[in-house]
Amino acid sequence: MGKRVIKFTLNGVERDEYVQDNMTMVDFLRKQMNLTGTKRGCEEGECGACTILLDGRAVASCMMLAVEADGHEIVTIEGVKKDGVLHPVQKAFIDKWALQCGFCTPGMIMSALSLLSENPHPTEHEIREGISGNLCRCTGYAKIVEAIDAAAKVMAKEVAE
Repeated sequence: MGKRVIKFTLNGVERDEYVQDNMTMVDFLRKQMNLTGTKRGCEEGECGACTILLDGRAVASCMMLAVEADGHEIVTIEGVKKDGVLHPVQKAFIDKWALQCGFCTPGMIMSALSLLSENPHPTEHEIREGISGNLCRCTGYAKIVEAIDAAAKVMAKEVAE
């Protein structure tokens, strides 16, 4: 089992890091980069707790090897807030009470960001489809859908201004 250097961007910062060839991205982020917002859930790509953005698209980091980040841009929940200001999706999750235990929240937010970057005006059905890879055992999803819809409206208003 070898190690190699990968060059990638993590939360806006260019990095050169040594990684084990067989280390998953979720383990790399949590253990080597000390970014614990990305959660380890099922380790089978089913729960969405480990969702990150890879070049803007939501991916399950438990199903990705860290070496696959070479040459790419990775964004974790820690990289969403900019200059101390919450992203509209993060703010909407708080304002709409779209979180309870919080375990699924980082992955849910990352999936919402991916959805809204591809579809800035999603219907309720499209929001539900966009987060279908994320499991939540506490909320029943209604508040999450409401929060994503509210964030989409805020983001559309910001673009229009």
